[in-house]
Amino acid sequence: MADTGEIRKGAPREILPDVRVYPNPMEVARASARLFVDYAWQSILKYGFFAVALSGGNTPRLLFELLASTEFRGQVDWAKVQVFWSDERAVPPTDPQSNYGMARRKLLIRAPIPEANVHRMEAEKPNIGRAAHEYEEVLRKVLELDDRGFPRFHLILLGVGADGHTASLFPSARVIRQTSRWVSTPMVSKLNARRMTLTLPVLDAARRVLFLVVGSDKAHILHAVLQTKPDPPYPTQMVQPRDNGVKLFLVDEAAAAMLDPANSDEAVTRGKAAGTAPGKPRKGA
Repeated sequence: MADTGEIRKGAPREILPDVRVYPNPMEVARASARLFVDYAWQSILKYGFFAVALSGGNTPRLLFELLASTEFRGQVDWAKVQVFWSDERAVPPTDPQSNYGMARRKLLIRAPIPEANVHRMEAEKPNIGRAAHEYEEVLRKVLELDDRGFPRFHLILLGVGADGHTASLFPSARVIRQTSRWVSTPMVSKLNARRMTLTLPVLDAARRVLFLVVGSDKAHILHAVLQTKPDPPYPTQMVQPRDNGVKLFLVDEAAAAMLDPANSDEAVTRGKAAGTAPGKPRKGA
């Protein structure tokens, strides 16, 4: 079940389990900022600190701007926040494509986060494989481990690519659930470049995973991810937090345009009983 800390005045539409639909991208960002604050306080009270892995993209940019605003900045005990990243491009932090660089401009230099609490992926290093091992050591020093030996983030922010990828886990790459690695450096064939990314077992070890998805260009893939069962599955579908972890989608109306409330898990179960193929959209959907 999803956390309920965010539900208050102006509650979203919940057309599918753990999918909350908001009118526009700004409302998605505002809802995610409220959840960020709630999750931060819950984690600090229970564990003494809040470990979050940030993502890149336009929707997190709006979230970071809100968190750095006077409305939200004072609601977080930033001295107890440990900041990481879910993935990074092999570019220096000053590059416009850097996920760290965007977060620094929009949030880190505006909120009172101690520099020692910011742990960026140094994916621009000549030996990116060694840099991935070094990042694993950073995770080991800061985070607790679950019973399978993987680090447990309190929150991981993720997006959904038009091809169903999340973090830098792409459909064209081998997404291995059984790997013992915490950080990998897959080659993204369509970009002819390497990325650094948290692995699937680390995403699954998180206490909460929050997907932010906005825009009409994401409507088709969001429907495919949430309401179809391709083989092999999309990387986004493979993220399944263990041990009562939360997986929650915050989306805007444009991204939710193709979602069919009748095609929820319960409806799929009814369809199986009736002999209907599971996970397929209705004709005309």
